[in-house]
Amino acid sequence: MAKMNRNVVAAGAVLLFCAVLGMFGVHRFVAAQGERDLHQWQVRLGIVAASRAQAVLEWRDQQFKTLSGLADNLSLQLYLTELSMFEGQAGAVTDESAQAEYLGNLLVVTAERSGFSNPVTGTEVQANVERVGIAGLALLDRKGEILVTTPGTPPLDSRLQDFVRGTKLGTRGILDLYLGPTGQPTIAFLQPVFAVQGENRPADQVGTVLGIRVVGDDLFTRLVQPGEALKSGQTYLVRKSGATVEYLSPLADGTKPLKKSLALDTNRLAAAKLLTQIGGFGIFANYQGSDVVATSRGLQGLSWALIRSVDRNEALAVSDRRQMFLLIGLWLVIAVITAVIFAVWRHGSSVRVAAAAEGLRVSNDQLQSMSDFLRVVTDSQPTAIAAIDRDGEVIFANSKAGEETGIDAEDLLGKNLINAMGADRAEPLRRANDQVIEKGQPVTEWRVEKKDSGRRVIKSDHIPLFSNGEDLSGVLMILEDITDLVDERERRAKVMRDLVQTCVAVVDRRDPFSAYHSARVAEVSSAIAEAMHLDEAAVATCDIAGALMNLGKVTIPHEVLTKTGKLTDEELAMIRQSVLTSADLIEGVEFEGPVADTIRQIQERWDGGGRPRGGGNYPNRPHRCRGQCLCRHGQRPGLPAGHDIRRGGKGADVGHRHRL
Repeated sequence: MAKMNRNVVAAGAVLLFCAVLGMFGVHRFVAAQGERDLHQWQVRLGIVAASRAQAVLEWRDQQFKTLSGLADNLSLQLYLTELSMFEGQAGAVTDESAQAEYLGNLLVVTAERSGFSNPVTGTEVQANVERVGIAGLALLDRKGEILVTTPGTPPLDSRLQDFVRGTKLGTRGILDLYLGPTGQPTIAFLQPVFAVQGENRPADQVGTVLGIRVVGDDLFTRLVQPGEALKSGQTYLVRKSGATVEYLSPLADGTKPLKKSLALDTNRLAAAKLLTQIGGFGIFANYQGSDVVATSRGLQGLSWALIRSVDRNEALAVSDRRQMFLLIGLWLVIAVITAVIFAVWRHGSSVRVAAAAEGLRVSNDQLQSMSDFLRVVTDSQPTAIAAIDRDGEVIFANSKAGEETGIDAEDLLGKNLINAMGADRAEPLRRANDQVIEKGQPVTEWRVEKKDSGRRVIKSDHIPLFSNGEDLSGVLMILEDITDLVDERERRAKVMRDLVQTCVAVVDRRDPFSAYHSARVAEVSSAIAEAMHLDEAAVATCDIAGALMNLGKVTIPHEVLTKTGKLTDEELAMIRQSVLTSADLIEGVEFEGPVADTIRQIQERWDGGGRPRGGGNYPNRPHRCRGQCLCRHGQRPGLPAGHDIRRGGKGADVGHRHRL
């Protein structure tokens, strides 16, 4: 009985452990589903925010287009050019009154068509009291003085004067949103006017066109997404103003533009977070304190940020319900499995079930042993090994792969490669994996990663994985750090270059009349090799062979090298022989290419002539005659073409040594 109680307790403990493990797995799975839903909302909100930001920029460009049309008007340019030439004396301008009247009419028509006009406010009375102007177009001279305006244009107060004077010559300007005289949101634009036949340089500017307009539905309606299906979806504009966030557009709670400001350090405030992190995304609190899912976009050339948000409950309601149903379902599955396990355990008293359980235990032990063995083998490797399925998710990773990503190897399973490594590091690997999946062939790549401590050279092998022998199921990646190998190779190459330069310097000192000759030959020969599109090893061979071609001169007496008179035949032969001596001296040095053989062929010709194999002037060496051979050793001339003359031979036509 005591033994049975112990078995019951042990079984209960196992079941409890399985239940806790199942709970953990269920919650992890539900959390992953929530992350995927948030990612989808990030994409949706980002698309809407980008389209509304583009609409706002189009509205801004439309205002500048209106002012540019005026600035490019030839009559307006002529008038301002003349006025500039006469230093602002309007009386000196040709038909000044007619031109001013024409320009005034032009400004009025343009203002009415483009929205730069608004009815003046205030009651008209029979007194010398002007009604308040709130919008209009004005033509200013180079000094910023008003020349012509439309009716209703507000006077140049200190704000507008500072704006005009603070805008650099030759550039456009925007006076950001402010509350006008009537409390309405107002914005001003400045467009330079250049002299006729000018080159649009600051020195050619003769005036400006100033446009002041009230901002209303023509801008704010552009924030509404066409076909908006979300009840709580809204898009609004904000900007930073000192230590506060200022809301520039109408809000869903009825707040008017420029009528709400909140502190930048407000806890979880969406506008404050997304102003400092343009393009960010997350769950924040909106200006009413409600949780929203939001993102932001910047507006180039403006100090504004565009916020797109939707109420969190509306955005994730379906996801929350699905996750709840999933959680309940998985809990039921766990409960059923637990009950089944308990029933199986109860029935395990039979010999047959016991035998099956024993067989299952043995199989599990074998499988676990094999898995542990594979894990030990891969973890003992100095390379990072990971398997990626066709969807880019990690299905296997050894401990070295975990070190590369900074994530435990077990936690890497099921993660996307980009999420695990970051976009910058994962993108080259993803492209290589896609190439392997597309072609079914292995791919090997090298890349250099920049670190604070220096560079890091990584070699990555991408090998296709096949299931059932035919279907490609994923890619096996093997990442190897070859930084030390590359550094050693570069160090050896540098040592070799330094040694070659030292040898060249020694030769140049012994033979000052041909100093830098081998360096120039190396430069020309490597340039020709590159022009012929030879591989890197062939180009390097030409460079080294050219540099070392005169190394054999170290065996020639210094008085011969520095002789200023005519060389004797023996001295000339000694000089020519030095090329082959150069090849002999470096015969035992290991280069990547055939440097010694290349030096031996330096004096050969493309047609088979030259020295030494094509009929050269080297005594005591085998020589194949071309045409007739005239020897100085008493042999008869006119030897047959193509006969061999060999050292120490016998016969009428062989055995002699000669020079051509």
